[in-house]
Amino acid sequence: MMTPAPLTNLLGLSVPQLEAFCADIGEKPFRARQLARWLHKNGVSSFEEMTDLAKSLREKLPAVACVNTPGIVSDKTAQDFTRKWLFDVGQGNAVETVFIPETNRGTLCVSSQAGCAVNCRFCSTGKQGFARNLKADEIVAQLWLANRLLGAEPSGDRIISNVVMMGMGEPLLNYENLVPALHLMLDDHAYGLSRRRVTVSTSGVVPFMDRLSQDCPVALAVSLHAPNDTLRDDLVPLNKKYPLKDLLDACLRYLKYAPRDFITFEYVMLQNVNDGDKHIEELIGIAKHVPCKLNLIPFNPFPESGLLRSNNDRIARFVNRLSEAGVVTTVRKTRGDDIDAACGQLAGDVKDRTRLSSRQPVNVQTDEKNEKIIQFNLSLAPKSAQR
Repeated sequence: MMTPAPLTNLLGLSVPQLEAFCADIGEKPFRARQLARWLHKNGVSSFEEMTDLAKSLREKLPAVACVNTPGIVSDKTAQDFTRKWLFDVGQGNAVETVFIPETNRGTLCVSSQAGCAVNCRFCSTGKQGFARNLKADEIVAQLWLANRLLGAEPSGDRIISNVVMMGMGEPLLNYENLVPALHLMLDDHAYGLSRRRVTVSTSGVVPFMDRLSQDCPVALAVSLHAPNDTLRDDLVPLNKKYPLKDLLDACLRYLKYAPRDFITFEYVMLQNVNDGDKHIEELIGIAKHVPCKLNLIPFNPFPESGLLRSNNDRIARFVNRLSEAGVVTTVRKTRGDDIDAACGQLAGDVKDRTRLSSRQPVNVQTDEKNEKIIQFNLSLAPKSAQR
């Protein structure tokens, strides 16, 4: 007995891919644009509700296509109105998505992988190890679901104005699924976001930075975190494969195609690790080489890291000296830390599957303001949350 062909999840198909799908089922290309508008602008998942489609097409679609989204494991809102969802992506894996509301914009932080293989020392997600890449539909579903859960109306003001690929995972190591998802975010028939308002964050996967500049040049944020190779090798192991010179050269190449005239460098502030005066001067040297904005991120401690947050005086020293040198410098405001939605916290109760702690000395310390331990273990995601 023949196994029926699996249904195509339309949620992750870019408009050109939807056109190819329509051609395969004997439909004209304009049907793809109609489908995209119903799916992404209107947030409709039922083919029967897509009323301007021909009745014959509405009857045909359920046999060949579906609109599936991950199950919702949890939905939490912080005191500052940051909202975090945990989405079940099957086989005991879950990913986190965070909405950050501000006066003049709403930013959605989207995950690209279940877990992460890069294993930066300061990031709790890396401690979970790597499970798998998310499919394009699972990436887009985070935006689709967030719009619905936030109460977005098709004809109303946009609630989500910015998307940052800064959730769980290294986006560029899931390139083949990332790019169709980005195209949907930008497409006027789908979400219609500006290239300047969609940001991909990378730890520095140089070959895919070059590919992204050609395939879908959006805003780029680079997780720098150290201004020299010796320190960056320790904090961001990917640096051993793509050292700073290669990374900075790739940034310059990217800027030729980027929607902004600068690269955002992200720099987590770690006490007595990367926050010395010599590090400031090295950062100034980098900024003279690559047009950039430096985003300082106060570290959100978790016990397994063995790291502490730089104190406020030290962060202020960085800001003042870098600004004096003409480097545009900001300090990321910590949002949603009471629901473990702040930068670096997207992992659940950290179980060190990387065994990094057995290879490096850990000096666990906390202070009164940073003694939270994340409560949710991804490996214990409720099995009742079905896709």
